[in-house]
Amino acid sequence: MTPRSIGPAGMSGRIAAIEVFAADPNLIFVGSATGGLWKSENGGQSWSSIFDGERVSGIGAIAIHPLDPDLVWVGTGEGNPRNSAGVGAGVYKSTDGGESWELMGLAQSERIHRVVLDPTDPDVVYVGAMGPAWSDGEERGVFRTTDGGVTWSRVLFTNNRSGVSDLVMSPDDPKTLIAGMWEFRREPWFFTSGGPGSGLFVTRDGGDTWLPATAADGLPPGQLGRIGLS
Repeated sequence: MTPRSIGPAGMSGRIAAIEVFAADPNLIFVGSATGGLWKSENGGQSWSSIFDGERVSGIGAIAIHPLDPDLVWVGTGEGNPRNSAGVGAGVYKSTDGGESWELMGLAQSERIHRVVLDPTDPDVVYVGAMGPAWSDGEERGVFRTTDGGVTWSRVLFTNNRSGVSDLVMSPDDPKTLIAGMWEFRREPWFFTSGGPGSGLFVTRDGGDTWLPATAADGLPPGQLGRIGLS
């Protein structure tokens, strides 16, 4: 018999999120799947680790408010549910460019794949939670806050196996968003992708109501899998 590696399962080196401040491309935030959050103020020539004091190191999403580079939101938990994915514990907000962080909730979501900010109102934030990969969970779907994260409402949910695969906002209308919902389950030796909870949903009133896109709109018939949006 020859020896073989059996662990640890936490693969290194994956970058899960990159966010650049549009008004100053020298300001870059990079989120590692299992290695925390990094910041550069000189276009990537040097980096500082700015999330070491928090309880988790898996980053899934980053958003900088387009009018205020000090207002940064981070969703923890990698949005790629492989068998060694980094697990998160909620969404965080910084009002000083990453010097300090405050946990704003959704701690049971485990993985947040998208954070979308309303460019006209810094208190309005949408969080696309993928949710637990290994089990059912209610804290998944699209969540919205209108008070800067003090309270949250779940505005899109299909079932307790389905989370957000992607979430985008119209550049012309912050009330119009498109969400991809994805039913999935991670198991030790298997991965199930797709199901009745998957689909494409559109809101034109800031998340109050959502309409599903169907085969009648041109999507493939039958159950859908993971959907990316841009």
